[in-house]
Amino acid sequence: MSNTLRVVLAQLNLLVGDVGGNVQRMVTAGRRAREEFGADLVVFPELALTGYPPEDLLLRPEFTAQVELGLGQLMTQLRDIDVIVGYPKRQYSALFNAASLLRDGRIVATYHKHCLPNYSVFDEKRYFSEGTGACVVDIKGIRVGLTVCEDIWNGSPIDEAVNAGARMIVNINASPFHLNKHEERVDVVGRAARKNKVPILYANLVGGQDELVFDGDSFVVDANGNLTQRANAFEEELIAVDISLADVKPKPASIAVALAIEESAYKALVAGVRDYIDKNGFPGAIVGVSGGIDSALTLCIAVDAIGASRVQTVSMPSRYTADMSVEDAQAQARAMGVTFGVIPIEPMFKEFLGALKDEFKGLTPDAAEENLQARTRGMLLMAISNKTGKIVLTTGNKSEMSVGYATLYGDMAGGFAAIKDVPKTLVYRLAEWRNRRAPVIPRRVFERPPTAELRDNQRDSDSLPPYEILDAILERYVEHDESVQTIVKAGFDEMVVRKIATMVDRNEYKRRQAPPGVRITPRAFGRDRRYPITSGFNRARKDSDSVS
Repeated sequence: MSNTLRVVLAQLNLLVGDVGGNVQRMVTAGRRAREEFGADLVVFPELALTGYPPEDLLLRPEFTAQVELGLGQLMTQLRDIDVIVGYPKRQYSALFNAASLLRDGRIVATYHKHCLPNYSVFDEKRYFSEGTGACVVDIKGIRVGLTVCEDIWNGSPIDEAVNAGARMIVNINASPFHLNKHEERVDVVGRAARKNKVPILYANLVGGQDELVFDGDSFVVDANGNLTQRANAFEEELIAVDISLADVKPKPASIAVALAIEESAYKALVAGVRDYIDKNGFPGAIVGVSGGIDSALTLCIAVDAIGASRVQTVSMPSRYTADMSVEDAQAQARAMGVTFGVIPIEPMFKEFLGALKDEFKGLTPDAAEENLQARTRGMLLMAISNKTGKIVLTTGNKSEMSVGYATLYGDMAGGFAAIKDVPKTLVYRLAEWRNRRAPVIPRRVFERPPTAELRDNQRDSDSLPPYEILDAILERYVEHDESVQTIVKAGFDEMVVRKIATMVDRNEYKRRQAPPGVRITPRAFGRDRRYPITSGFNRARKDSDSVS
């Protein structure tokens, strides 16, 4: 008998709802764990059988039947290795977020998740009942406590497991990415390990699921809370962990380098776009390229996600489009090896204006004419999408979506919004980071003042404060729910803050109609931040929110 327990953490990219396919992925990983790594135990992520989050699929009886069938197949096909797997377990009228130890074709023990997150992107109390009691199992002579995701953040489930005799904790997760999440996890898990004087093995899901991206980043800490091993982020991987049977210490092994903010954000965006396109079966992507920084970054993400051969770009110049805009878009397309087409919208724009001449008679040109251009472009992109089956990637960023600086059925038209959770200032940082890898974005794209080019000499600064100021205000108002008074007292101009807050509030109706997009911040629009469209909040604040 070996003097170590070898555990393989299976950091897998699973597909929500594909129970049969997920079982086969786990069987393949489990056999590799046993045959290539000599593992005694393989650990799969939270709700691995169903993928995470399965949402209202959990309410369908036929889905429950598929889960039961899949669990039986997993037990049958992985008999020569212990398995810890997450899945939804129905018990009479209750449904639990469960983790079971499978051995020799049977369930040895099952743990029900205690702490059900019901904040941010999580909605687990809608589906699951809270578990009670510790679950401690014997694996090769080591008493191992099972826990699931949020249990590690609360603390008491770990305490219960240790009080029940656990000398090591296995925590299975479906923990989504946001900026700086890695540091949070290591800190929380390290403190739990130090408090209870037990090593903790943290196994996480990887891959994109609609707006969410799971970064993997599985790791191990020893009983002192020190990091002893870490997987690569955003990659499928089997991580072999050796635990000494004599003193239950994890042996030091490879520790992947923690990614800087720009690299982690960029990889999250690439993973989210890739999995949304591939898991939904789209043959490729279309990007409307304007010669600006947003479409330039979106094009980089698309090519890095699915390859140049599957990406199509279209430039749609109008009477207001500068020659350099088309030139820069074409230069990037050529540098990245993607197809590039040009469809001038001037003839169609004139036709629309002609059709509307009686309706617009006597009225001053304004945003209506500007939006006609954006909607013409959206119509063309969607027509190409319908014909080719490729998905349109919209190019709007979080700063624009926050204040409604976007056109419904125009530049918002598309199937997936790659950078909808990326503030404008971060767009520039990510584009610079990507260009350092290979200079594909022309330099003057960075240097030109941002412009929508929907009227003569237009600049974003005509309607918005500088993005450095705008993003700082938005972070406080959107991310941290700070009041107007608080933001003004932090040193921002009161008129500007009031204007931005009003723009954010009144444009909720646009955001509700926007396509889904990759979440990279702790407070993304949609799943994270849900505000009423019809609301008197802003009007009431005008009367009461004075700043002294």
